[in-house]
Amino acid sequence: MVNAASRAGVTVSVLLAAHFAFTWLSNIRSSAQHSEYYSPEQSCFCHLTGVLDDCFCDIESIDVFNNFKIFPKMRQLIERDYFRYYKVNLKRPCPFWPDDGHCSIKDCHVEPCPESKVPVGIKAGNYNKYSEAANKMKEMEDCVQANQLGAINSTLSNQTKEAFVDWARHDDAQDHFCELDDETSPNAEYVDLLLNPERYTGYKGSSAWRVWNSIYEENCFKPRSVYRPLNPLAPGRAGEGFYKWLEGLCLEKRVFYRLISGLHTSINIHLCAQHLNIEVFGKAKWGPNVKEFQHRFIETKGEGTRRLKNLYFLFLIELRALSKVASYFERSIVDLYTGNSQEDAVTKELLLQVLNEAKAFPMHFDEKSMFAGHKMEAKSLKEEFRLHFKNISRIMDCVGCSKCRLWGKLQTQGLGTALKILFSEKEIKNLPENSPSKGFQLTRQEVVALLNAFARLSTSIKELHNFRNLIQNKR
Repeated sequence: MVNAASRAGVTVSVLLAAHFAFTWLSNIRSSAQHSEYYSPEQSCFCHLTGVLDDCFCDIESIDVFNNFKIFPKMRQLIERDYFRYYKVNLKRPCPFWPDDGHCSIKDCHVEPCPESKVPVGIKAGNYNKYSEAANKMKEMEDCVQANQLGAINSTLSNQTKEAFVDWARHDDAQDHFCELDDETSPNAEYVDLLLNPERYTGYKGSSAWRVWNSIYEENCFKPRSVYRPLNPLAPGRAGEGFYKWLEGLCLEKRVFYRLISGLHTSINIHLCAQHLNIEVFGKAKWGPNVKEFQHRFIETKGEGTRRLKNLYFLFLIELRALSKVASYFERSIVDLYTGNSQEDAVTKELLLQVLNEAKAFPMHFDEKSMFAGHKMEAKSLKEEFRLHFKNISRIMDCVGCSKCRLWGKLQTQGLGTALKILFSEKEIKNLPENSPSKGFQLTRQEVVALLNAFARLSTSIKELHNFRNLIQNKR
């Protein structure tokens, strides 16, 4: 009887505790929803949580992993010389409609980097890859033309020379998901990414909307009768009908839309986090703009939450690519060559730390579920997927703001490189240790774009944490 009474007492205590906990949570939700500054949509953002669609990972795990493990390392990595210089052609004409002319706002301008400031090892590798040996191969080819080959022959074996010749001549355009700039073009210039940061420039309006509208309406595997939510060119037509259509797509096409939406979301977060807030005595002050963030992600009738989840989904895709390509960079042949051996050693060590963190993440997206159907149908769908994304990379040449074009091209190329990696698993597994492989290669531009693009996603998730604190502090 005593034991039964004790058990009854424990049961009553548990029920009372549960009752008080439920009442406490209800009061918190009620006060939050009725707060002058804390609408239901704000509450939804501040408690963005749960498992993402099309994968088995939850938002909380990504937040902890990114903010405390990989973000600090990524910030250090992209400040290294190898990753800060990006060669790009910002003068390529728009291939789809008459050029509107470039943005005249001063903050749209990109300041090219004089070649004298670019590390000698990077300049020497324009037409090759990124290791010291590859740059020696370029020197060797130059000497062949000058009948001075003997001075370099002693540095490379015949087998290695043949491998590098094959490497330099290898045309892997069929594996590219992006329209790559011709680095030999006289219009291609080096840009110091640290001196030209991505931030709000004032570029907006019909020109900016036309770029994103073309991306969504013409390249996301959708019929023209189905309108994207909050499409400015089709007011009042957004709604659940779009998502019913989207959810009816096959996994591959659904993933494609989510990648583009995630990229768009990430770019918008950067613009909100580095917004021109005030200008005093001609000097601009950049920082987070909560009002702009709320406009883009909270005052959206719930649409902002979908967009933010797509950002996390894109983060997982690119994180998976980093984990898959780790063995490629772990080889001794890869030096991340700048000409400064001490700098190169530190850079590679940082990169390997990032890649090891990526490999250790326990809830990766499973890309094997994609293109896994009938062989011919899967091959056709993969090619369609590639061509759609390549078309989007070409649209980036239609962006009127030079700084927006720079970062749009870089992040698109980074995502395209990630997709190339994910669909090259067999080739990566068969890489030789001490020589390049004909089956899978990455140019230096692809490497720089891949890591900088992922750093942008990592920064976006970190900025979400900052905006969440700013909004909660307004209560």
